[in-house]
Amino acid sequence: MKVRYSYLEEQFRECEDLWSRLKEFVATGDFTLGAELSKFEDNFADLIGSKYAVGVNSGTDAIKLSLKALGVSHGDEVITAANTYVATVGAIAELGAVPVFVDCDDSFCMNTENIERVITEKTKAIVPVHFTGYMTDMDKLTKLADQNELGIVEDACQSILGSQLGKNAVTWGATGAFSLHPLKNLNVWSDGGVITTDDQKILAKLRLLRNHGLADRDSVEILGYNSRLDTIQAVVGNWLIPSARDIMEKRVKNAHYYDKHLSLIPQVQVPVRPLDYQIVFHLYIVLVKERDALLRHCIERGVEAKIHYPTPIYRQPALMFLGHKKGDFPVADAQAETCISFPCDQHLTEDQMKYVVETVSEFYRAGS
Repeated sequence: MKVRYSYLEEQFRECEDLWSRLKEFVATGDFTLGAELSKFEDNFADLIGSKYAVGVNSGTDAIKLSLKALGVSHGDEVITAANTYVATVGAIAELGAVPVFVDCDDSFCMNTENIERVITEKTKAIVPVHFTGYMTDMDKLTKLADQNELGIVEDACQSILGSQLGKNAVTWGATGAFSLHPLKNLNVWSDGGVITTDDQKILAKLRLLRNHGLADRDSVEILGYNSRLDTIQAVVGNWLIPSARDIMEKRVKNAHYYDKHLSLIPQVQVPVRPLDYQIVFHLYIVLVKERDALLRHCIERGVEAKIHYPTPIYRQPALMFLGHKKGDFPVADAQAETCISFPCDQHLTEDQMKYVVETVSEFYRAGS
């Protein structure tokens, strides 16, 4: 049996109604900051529980423009997670700011107990990364940020509809950043991103920043960026948004199936699943022994497992200028050496998931 990782061929296999919508849209010529984009922003804000949403061209820019709107600039320090994807750090660096890393905890997210010790007079903001579909402990983090007058930009690119204590991701900080990349739980047909906020002043600045700083066609109020979400992609987003909760619930159900069966294998460690969190499983990751050999075995048996990410961002060549060395963030290091990701999307069948579990079990039985 083959268990593929990417589900995109299945997600858009039957979408004749979407093609009809696109055909009607193209005839309007309303391609830039059009009506469908405004509709998508309203729909997205309603879905998440924020007052406002701003469509931008990527999740990376969603973080960058958010930080810019909070006044982050050259030389400022921004605290973030030591195990995130490069886009989080790239967004900080694009502004000339300096990323300051904090180790993660058992949830793969930033350990909030370690934040206060790295705050300096140069610290301007914190970017918690809700990695894999978990959430950073935002209850503790928001209190700490308020005490130190620091802005929070939630990187929820992997955590749409994730929640903690009944409160959704991105509704805790000043802004929240989402990605609509094809591999995300809510996706479009190209790069895309969304920023959410409840603050009207931040909203006004974000709308300027994403469109060259133009107040109107002939008035440049500030120097901004070309970072609009293409209206044609908003058509795709509007088609998919009604399915967003069903997608999330199916992923959660699939993850529970894996948890139940993989937890019976002694060499597999299922991460902590806090009861007051809604984990949405953009990635389904467990920690395993003999990880690299298991990965090879899975690939040979047709299971497209992945590693997210084998080298933590703080040890990547592009970040060597910060002077970190292996061991500075031991939890991130340990997880990078033992983590493996299995397909968990909404299109998987129980037979496919059963085969994944059997493949993992087979590997460890053979080595016992």
